[in-house]
Amino acid sequence: MTVLDEIIAGVVEDLEVRRAHRPLEELLAQVATMPPALDPLPALRAPGLGVIAEVKRSSPSKGALARIDDPAALASAYAAGGASAISVLTEGRRFGGSLDDLVAVRSAVETPLLRKDFVVTEYQLWEGRAAGADLALLIVAALDQDDLTAFLDLAGRLGVTCLVETHTAEEVRRALAAGATLIGVNNRDLKTLEVDLNHFQELAELIGDEAVKVAESGILSVEDAARMRSAGADAVLVGELLVRSGDPASAVAALRSLA
Repeated sequence: MTVLDEIIAGVVEDLEVRRAHRPLEELLAQVATMPPALDPLPALRAPGLGVIAEVKRSSPSKGALARIDDPAALASAYAAGGASAISVLTEGRRFGGSLDDLVAVRSAVETPLLRKDFVVTEYQLWEGRAAGADLALLIVAALDQDDLTAFLDLAGRLGVTCLVETHTAEEVRRALAAGATLIGVNNRDLKTLEVDLNHFQELAELIGDEAVKVAESGILSVEDAARMRSAGADAVLVGELLVRSGDPASAVAALRSLA
């Protein structure tokens, strides 16, 4: 069993507990009363390097990264620094996050929000939207093509933009075939947790101009971000660098300043 398989097994267990307490019908009713989701694509396509700044306490590869007692305050600092979008980890076992974090951040900022989790059911798309998410993460390695296409279709009907995460050329082809408009290249192999920044450089050309390109993982300095920008990244998704920076607003601004 790979690391990704283990994470998803835990996600499914925790999901069943939440679903027992909050049926889908309740989520549908709440979403029907909400204002439209925010569109992150204009900010991610704007001049300069887009930044998806992450509220991230820990990870399977690094363990604890930062104590974040007030995710809303951290998100507000990200917004002040010019973040194009804010990613909120909601997986609890490996990343120390929760939907409560997403709700708290939504109440504090008007920046588009990504619910970053391991989506394997349509319920989670409704759940994320009900908590205030404008974006959802879809990991190609975790989904078959039918589910990937169906989830993108449902997200479109919800007004939610999907960040479709890839790691190989075949996954990029699958993302494009499913109609993804926002494609992430994860420099970390979720099956082994190994990182190689060359992954983005190798796959960016395959994506071309068919989708907004996001470089994910292993970006630990402004120099790393500049390397991703030179390789064709429209945006970077950054967590560890920001939560450990001591000045998250300035750290976001430094990344945003990259031409």
